[in-house]
Amino acid sequence: MRWWLAGLLGSVGILVAAFFLSPWPSVYVIRFIFDKGAAAAAAKLEKHVPPTVGVTTVRYDPGDKDAILDVYRSPQPKPYAPAVIWVHGGGFVSGRRADIENYLKILAGYGFTVVNVDYTIAPEAAYPTPIRQLSKALTFLAQNGPRLGVDPDRIVLAGDSAGAQIAAQTAAIITNPDYARRVGVSPEGGSFKLAGAILFCGVYDITGMGSQGGILGWFVQSTTWAYSGKRDWRKASGFETMSVAPNVTGAFPPTFVSVGNADPLAPQSFAMATALKASGVKVSELFFPPDYRPGLGHEYQFDLDTDAGKRALSHVVEWLGKL
Repeated sequence: MRWWLAGLLGSVGILVAAFFLSPWPSVYVIRFIFDKGAAAAAAKLEKHVPPTVGVTTVRYDPGDKDAILDVYRSPQPKPYAPAVIWVHGGGFVSGRRADIENYLKILAGYGFTVVNVDYTIAPEAAYPTPIRQLSKALTFLAQNGPRLGVDPDRIVLAGDSAGAQIAAQTAAIITNPDYARRVGVSPEGGSFKLAGAILFCGVYDITGMGSQGGILGWFVQSTTWAYSGKRDWRKASGFETMSVAPNVTGAFPPTFVSVGNADPLAPQSFAMATALKASGVKVSELFFPPDYRPGLGHEYQFDLDTDAGKRALSHVVEWLGKL
């Protein structure tokens, strides 16, 4: 009996040590939970996907195995409509472009060209790798957009959750040269213009994060450790430049911002909208009152069986049509 108890305690000790010494155990847990949720959300959207949307898959960087994007187009595209370049979420440590394929096909069904960009997640790649990858994707689209139905002069950067942060940071880099210099990333080799940004449920300022307790605190610690490459992510050189809100300028493109009222990251979207407006950026908001029921959690927009999800999609389509 004693040997069994000693073995059990030893195994528990090893498990605890593993979570303390590496971000990988936590990342595996997060990936399992997020992947299951993403699969369920995608399955619910299948019935809404128009059958006529075409898909073209290309590699935007020949030397990068993860540098793949899909272009979705309706057989009857809107003339002069902006192209939406969307970055998937997943807490920087999970997710793939297939997770949001159905949603983006639905958006494309309204006549927009929609590009679904993949990138390397952490800990396989650390910050700012996804920013560099999205910048390369934009360069590729600037050079090859016309043959794919993408107008380089009418680009809308979009994303959800971690993807919203990546899209927002890239927009800030493009419109703030000093910030681009500090991050060390700048799109090169092509000409394109930003017409707007769509930001759902993102993280835009990490300054005050990390003090939360419970599940959210564990999640923040795990993902920032994986993405920064350091357990004490506040000491990771340059990681502070991940905060977008303090670095927006009046040159940031017109922006649509939304988040659910029960999303623990809701204050991030509120603060981002405030920072943009304070800089003179034209902002369209879709926020919900605190007592909205049922409460809208993280990534609420992907559920088109709810009034809120339908409302978010309708707002996006209308907003894009006015750009």
